[in-house]
Amino acid sequence: MAKSAVKFRDTVAEYERISAQIAARQFAPVYLLMGEEGYFIDALAEHLSSSILDEAARAFNQITVYGRDTEAGQVINLCRQMPMMGSYQVVIVKEAQQLRGIEKLSFYTQKPSATTILVICHKEKSVDRRSAFYKGCAANGTVFESVRPRDYEIASWLQQFIKGRGLAIDAKALSMLTDHLGTDIAKIANELHKLTVSLPEGTRRITDADIEANIGISKDFNNFELCKAVVTKDMERALLIADHFARNPKDNPLLLTIMALFGQFRDLFVVNYLRWLTRHKGKPFPSDQELMRILRKSNTFILGEIKQQASLWDNRKVFAVLGLLREYDAKSKGMNAGGAPDGELLRELLLKIFLL
Repeated sequence: MAKSAVKFRDTVAEYERISAQIAARQFAPVYLLMGEEGYFIDALAEHLSSSILDEAARAFNQITVYGRDTEAGQVINLCRQMPMMGSYQVVIVKEAQQLRGIEKLSFYTQKPSATTILVICHKEKSVDRRSAFYKGCAANGTVFESVRPRDYEIASWLQQFIKGRGLAIDAKALSMLTDHLGTDIAKIANELHKLTVSLPEGTRRITDADIEANIGISKDFNNFELCKAVVTKDMERALLIADHFARNPKDNPLLLTIMALFGQFRDLFVVNYLRWLTRHKGKPFPSDQELMRILRKSNTFILGEIKQQASLWDNRKVFAVLGLLREYDAKSKGMNAGGAPDGELLRELLLKIFLL
């Protein structure tokens, strides 16, 4: 099966479009919710299950089955039934990737019932677009594909997610969250839910102190602060943070730290290269808006810091740092590490960077 051309931004846009349709009570007879990122699939399924029927009607006309416990023929029989005391019945198939004979659902999706809304939650992978099952869903219903974000896409999504809850978030707090939680959207959403219900009434901006108090990520000892110490050449501060990481290795994996440093120095390299093109080739330096697009940033404050920090580093040194980071990326995965623990490897890496 060919790799999906759907991008994370497409998933987010389609999720918002379908959510708006549900809120407007514009329902499709079939929903195929599929893909690797389960968060959006679960969110749409929950929205549908709580919106189509009122609470009283759900007891009679809403059925949820699980793929591992049923088969396609049983799902079709459920969908062909008439609703009791209402206009619709809702059939939700969770974990549909485990449904036996799922292709046989094509007999139903090619001609769905006018009184049934079928919601198929197919996680972990997408359905083959060449199949009759998929084509029936696409022709007669709504197909939603949920793809996982890349590491550089999560920050902008998270800002919008928080904005949708009437809040803003500081740049450092945002970095602390993304460094600590990665691209696991379900985990991020869960942590943010716990955070927002814990914030004092009237809070409008999430700070690093809020993250530390409610999620347990130190505002002083984290990858954001380490990167800042390294690029500003504050060796004492960087080694102090490294010592903290060494004492708390489970909370501060070396691989994530290396990824954070690599992203920081990659940005410095790009800015310095663009400045070189301006000085030596006469090309205009990009506007802040264009530079944010190039660096995949969404915050002008962060952009200003990157431009200021880039002036501290010659690109020959930046290139050397990137080489060291590739070397220690391999060591963090056990290659030629000599059995050294992560804390020792990080201190060794930082000393080599500062001695360049």
